[in-house]
Amino acid sequence: MHELSLVQNLLQQLHELAEEHRKTRVLTVYMCIGPFSGVVIDSFEFGFETLAKESQLTSEAVLIIENPDAGYRCCGCNTVIKHKHKQKTDQCPNCSETLLIPEGGDELILSRVEME
Repeated sequence: MHELSLVQNLLQQLHELAEEHRKTRVLTVYMCIGPFSGVVIDSFEFGFETLAKESQLTSEAVLIIENPDAGYRCCGCNTVIKHKHKQKTDQCPNCSETLLIPEGGDELILSRVEME
């Protein structure tokens, strides 16, 4: 489960940010995790809940995850079609092309941190 190592890296980054900005507590952590990132969100949340408790800095931190829709680009008309949770339509609604290529959705981004 590589999500635990991802969480460990996130917590290290939070410690560095807190030190840099002279903060003593992380309140909220906002992450963007795309549907094609290869990250199991439930495992990431579990890892965060478990490992964050080990440090006074992050022990009460709340994790908020944004999971953007999956995008597919039509090879026929170049239209981008958005779908929830990697679900893919069989064809483009504009031109009926069946060759749709995944686009974006591979992000794993720390988008915002609230500290005090």
